[in-house]
Amino acid sequence: MAAFTAASYSKYEIRRRDPNPKAAALLVIDMQNYFASTAAPILPALRTTVALCRAAGVPVLFTRHRHRSPADYGMLGERWAGNLIFDGTPESELLPDLGRHPGDRVVEKSTYSAFAGTDLEEILRGMGVEEVIVTGVMTNLCCETTAREAFVRGFRVFFSTDATATSNRDLHEATLKNMAYGFAYLVDCNRLEAAVGRKA
Repeated sequence: MAAFTAASYSKYEIRRRDPNPKAAALLVIDMQNYFASTAAPILPALRTTVALCRAAGVPVLFTRHRHRSPADYGMLGERWAGNLIFDGTPESELLPDLGRHPGDRVVEKSTYSAFAGTDLEEILRGMGVEEVIVTGVMTNLCCETTAREAFVRGFRVFFSTDATATSNRDLHEATLKNMAYGFAYLVDCNRLEAAVGRKA
């Protein structure tokens, strides 16, 4: 999937705003071996986004999707039967070279939302976070669901256009339209660099 530029998504924007590095956290969603082929095209933008946020003092949190037993399959067991990610397998591990630091939090989850059944909200509130920047895979599933739930829980949401990816362009763009319409401000590496560089 090709990387997206500011010009390619600006047509969806209804409102524009820059993130505040003093109030934001970066969420890196499910960048795991299972999704390696989907994630490969966005790795440069993802690494750039992580580096920009770190330089601006924005905390970086990773999520890892995994299942441990049928008790945590939920509806994913029906929807994705035979394609679940099981804890302890190589596919469940985070990809190397994401710019992770030893102290970075990894939130483990078992459904699309990074908030459902986890302590992510408590972690963010405890850090004084008011905004989240969403990156990772898949754009239209875990990234979109997490972004929607963040909005509903009162966080201002920024959604990356070039550091998120999914199985095809139509699904990616559909999410960008939905995010821009009612849930998030769209950003890319260039806009993020201008925003956090100016306010850091």
